[in-house]
Amino acid sequence: MSIYTLVHIIENAAKQKPNKVAFKYLSQVITFLELHKKSSQLASYLINEGIKKGDRVGIYMNRSLETSIAVYGILKAGGVYVPLDPFSPISRTEFVIKDCGIKHVISIPQQHRKLKKLTELLNFISVVGLTNPLTNCKTISWESIFNIDVANYTTINILGDDLAYILYTSGSTGTPKGIMHTHASGLAFTTLVADLYKMENAIYGMHAPLHFDPSVQGYFAAPYALATTIIVSDSHTKMPASLADLIVKEKITIWFSVPLALIQMLTSGVLENRNMSSLQWVLFSGEVFPTKHLKALMELWSFAKFSNIYGPTETNQCTYYHLKTPPVTNTTIPIGYVWGNTDFKIIDTEDKEVSKGAIGELVIRTATMMKGYWNDPLRTQESFYKDENIIGAPHIYYRTGDQVKEDEKGRLLFLGRKDHQIKIRGYRVELGEIENILTSYPNIEEAVTIVANLEETEQKILVSVIMPSQKTAIDIDDLKSFCKKKMPIYAIPDKIEILKDFPRTASGKINRKEIEKLIIE
Repeated sequence: MSIYTLVHIIENAAKQKPNKVAFKYLSQVITFLELHKKSSQLASYLINEGIKKGDRVGIYMNRSLETSIAVYGILKAGGVYVPLDPFSPISRTEFVIKDCGIKHVISIPQQHRKLKKLTELLNFISVVGLTNPLTNCKTISWESIFNIDVANYTTINILGDDLAYILYTSGSTGTPKGIMHTHASGLAFTTLVADLYKMENAIYGMHAPLHFDPSVQGYFAAPYALATTIIVSDSHTKMPASLADLIVKEKITIWFSVPLALIQMLTSGVLENRNMSSLQWVLFSGEVFPTKHLKALMELWSFAKFSNIYGPTETNQCTYYHLKTPPVTNTTIPIGYVWGNTDFKIIDTEDKEVSKGAIGELVIRTATMMKGYWNDPLRTQESFYKDENIIGAPHIYYRTGDQVKEDEKGRLLFLGRKDHQIKIRGYRVELGEIENILTSYPNIEEAVTIVANLEETEQKILVSVIMPSQKTAIDIDDLKSFCKKKMPIYAIPDKIEILKDFPRTASGKINRKEIEKLIIE
């Protein structure tokens, strides 16, 4: 059958390999045929509840088998799935739900307590997946969903340009921003990545949670290639030995995670006595992989191929760099080459293309590019670069904000962020968001957040520097508790330092470079 939307992926897989395991979580499995049926049952329920094409539906659950049913069920109903991080503060989740106008949420019983709080703050129509009722909205259990008769199930006519999912990331103004992807951009990514890494019939280890953009590989590219996706549990991610055991037990052939997960397994000494020869590809992205650790891991796993993946959430992915042999020097490895259906330019501060070898901002034109930012047309307009030299309609590129240069071999080298947006622990974090929250705490006048490296592991940490009001003492423990209530766990500063006054430039601006010197040195 023709596959032109993400929905067709699971329909095709159910026809081609009905009894093959599509997703596995711990000891639970679901075949392609079961996933097709159960997601259709969920879609039928949502349609009967009034879901219309383009309506946003929240997915609020831990890593679980039900995430796969939720994703495809929402898409089949013509809806747009919006992952809600269950570990985020309630205030952040409340913002996303309000911003997206979410009226239906798909969840699991373990989230009943948090959902009870959310339904006291917001007006939902229904919550799917709970066994105990909520007082303020309709609820239905998964068992009841799976008893729905889909004999007369009506399919929705979905087009490639229809929205499929919205992923929220940190925003420079202190509020999260929703990145909109269509069926077309998601499917373009799916086909490109499945081909690049030869995913057909693979066993794919999905370390990323649903709200993190690498999960798109596991939920779409793997089923497209008729591969089995192993959903890594939250408990596995916290213990390097358990993670290593999982790779061995499931005979995972393609692994994809942030470098930190791989470094933790490497440095904890859990890899030496385990047979991981099933691995064919080790993919990593999200932040720079310290070369000494990458070299050590490649020497240990000499049987596997390694690939550095690059791409902001706005593009899904856009470049790759395969490493055939361990790096020789400690120089940061390239982000590599743009892949199929993709073009790039490197431009200066005046939007002029730089000469080859010169440093500038990377702008990307690709089929995998987002439609824009949800409910924010101004930010959307500002994020795109138009090449007006093209006769007819100008070519549209996404401004990555990353400083790069092209070397003599045509490889792209990442040289840092254009602004104060960084990636740490695989998550994109706006330092401005952290600073805005810190300054909202009583008696803090100003705040600066920087990234430092731990010498022993080269691991990045966040260090926030605060300037209190005059003659005011700040309780650091209380401030950290305040941060836990206001920001995601990955954005909470690892250290908080106090300065009585900030160094400043001649124009009166905070001198961030001087602060970095004071703190790091």
